[in-house]
Amino acid sequence: MSLNVETVVTGPFQENSFIAWYPDSSDAVLVDPGDDDHLIIQALRDQNLTPIAIVNTHAHMDHIGAVHPLKKKYSIPFYLHKEEKFILDTYEVTCRMFGISPQKTPNVEYWFEHEGELKVGDFSINTVNTPGHTPGGTCLEIDNHLFVGDTLFRGSVGRTDLPGGDWYTLESSLIHLANSVDHDRIVHSGHGPDTTLGFEIKENPFLIPLKNRLN
Repeated sequence: MSLNVETVVTGPFQENSFIAWYPDSSDAVLVDPGDDDHLIIQALRDQNLTPIAIVNTHAHMDHIGAVHPLKKKYSIPFYLHKEEKFILDTYEVTCRMFGISPQKTPNVEYWFEHEGELKVGDFSINTVNTPGHTPGGTCLEIDNHLFVGDTLFRGSVGRTDLPGGDWYTLESSLIHLANSVDHDRIVHSGHGPDTTLGFEIKENPFLIPLKNRLN
């Protein structure tokens, strides 16, 4: 069964918030709802969908700004890697540093840690640990789709100069990701257009030097 994915671009940082659902169901999973909860709600209504959970790749402010209002509206759980607690706890302070009015810091119902399967309703989500941009950065694989947050972009990779970031850790994570996931998966990044691992390994200037370390 083919997964449907809709991208809703939100907030001042033009972050990609994702809605994922199967065509024979009204259940949806939200990935990284970053801001503008009204836009996400309208997209859900347009598709006659009801979200059953929010799962995030990481907890930077531009990826979690809509989590609390959506949790409140739909009474749904929030899933996040446990190493993101440090990032999550700085959400409101970081917003104010950028002159942004924060929402309430969302509560996390399910902290995950180890790689493997998350069962969320009828969704089977494979988690791949990819720290480096943040300490608990995680890529989420659902069928032929891979949600990578800010670990990887078309032609670039996530920055590592923010608190909790580390370039050498990110480099190892990129190698691990490329060795763990089918290179033809549709890659949905936190910002910018979709891509594939296959394309990035050939064309991305940050990944080309790593080719000899890939399986």
